[in-house]
Amino acid sequence: MSENITITAVIPAFNSAAHIRRAIDSVLAQTHPADEIIVVDDGSTDSTAEIVRAYGDRVRLIEQSNGGASAARNTGILAATGDWIAFLDADDEWLPNRLTVQTEMLKHHPDLVWVSGNAISCSCAENRQAPDVKPDTVRRFLGDKVFLNDYLAGYTKGIRGNTDTKLIRRDVLVEAGFFDPSLKKAEDIELWWKIAYRHPRIGFVAEPLAIYHLGTSQSLNKNKMQGRFYADLIARHLTLAEQFDRLDSFRPLAEHLLRGWMRSMLFDARAEDIRLILNEFGSLFPVGYRLWMRLLTRFPRTTAAGCHTLSKIIRTLHLRRRVVLPPKPGR
Repeated sequence: MSENITITAVIPAFNSAAHIRRAIDSVLAQTHPADEIIVVDDGSTDSTAEIVRAYGDRVRLIEQSNGGASAARNTGILAATGDWIAFLDADDEWLPNRLTVQTEMLKHHPDLVWVSGNAISCSCAENRQAPDVKPDTVRRFLGDKVFLNDYLAGYTKGIRGNTDTKLIRRDVLVEAGFFDPSLKKAEDIELWWKIAYRHPRIGFVAEPLAIYHLGTSQSLNKNKMQGRFYADLIARHLTLAEQFDRLDSFRPLAEHLLRGWMRSMLFDARAEDIRLILNEFGSLFPVGYRLWMRLLTRFPRTTAAGCHTLSKIIRTLHLRRRVVLPPKPGR
């Protein structure tokens, strides 16, 4: 790989007038400049496009009718002139050394076709922020390496990075089939899995490279999908992982994710969704866990109330290591 790699920053935006300057400015402030910045305005009805135009030829604006974050990112990938794509959501920001650190890694490891890194999650309204995973934890997991031999295994351990820290060769994104516009949630992690089946090894930076802002108006983590959505997603990838002979790596990840999703469902008394997952993927879980979850779903409202009380205690005593939004009150 040439040392002078070309990088296109792709920023999808929808009604992002409140945050888009922060995102663009963080790209322009990079100690290793991006070769190109593309903002895809996905049918905004506010002043997003006007704000982007004010940057002149420093930022390339593409406007399209609303198709969702996946469609906007795909438009940016297709329009990019850079060999590498660096993603940033319009309500988040890069730290100044993001591209410097990752390009240096690529120079020393030219076999890598994608790299990621840690990020800071910020619940700024609560004045709380912390790395998604402690840098020392990442370094212990990596040992003397700067890459994960298997992204799926790292993901299961919480070492995965997010969209804002991914730098991926453009041809690899094309090979994997782009983001799936039909998905209203998990469209990013679904693409990372498709890449990982083909290219398990990924560079990973232990130190945070971006700030992920929780609770903004455009934050996709507010979307709550039905159990059927999660079941279909996991079932599809169990099949796909087997086709790539990666089932042994994906099954532990599937169990890990389903446990997390069901835990979230307990807060909303979504007993039917939990039982659906248990019925379809029971073989992924130990017998004791299945029995315990079925017991909790017998009295879903009582369980939900208990979960909210426990969460409030944990937040009050600052016992949670990761920064997450407080759960909404039970309905």
